[in-house]
Amino acid sequence: GGYGAVLMHAQHRKELSGGFRRTTNNRMELLAVIMALKHIKTPGLPIQIYTDSKYVCDAIEKKWLFGWKAKGWKKADGKTVMNLDLWQRLDGQSSRHQLTTHWVKGHAGHPENERADALAREGMAPFRKGPA
Repeated sequence: GGYGAVLMHAQHRKELSGGFRRTTNNRMELLAVIMALKHIKTPGLPIQIYTDSKYVCDAIEKKWLFGWKAKGWKKADGKTVMNLDLWQRLDGQSSRHQLTTHWVKGHAGHPENERADALAREGMAPFRKGPA
């Protein structure tokens, strides 16, 4: 699997990508946001995150992340949150900024979302079996 992120501020643009052999889509969606936030050096900024991942968007906007943390990283059913390692990393990064998420429909022509998807495919290319 792969992740991709496009960071933009004023006239500046940075693109990130990477991949892993054994992973899931949800892990890569989370890692894209974590890696993007990690590259923002100035703390306390209002950050707008555009993602096609309801998983990531809802966890931030609906405050699930904070609820899970308050409950010892447990869900309402008492089970440990899946992808705990990444949620904890996201929590650490997100505490440095003021995050707002915006859900965008995937593969619907949003230019930066399409580019992030292409970057994710590039990031996973080394791990694919056989011809691309």
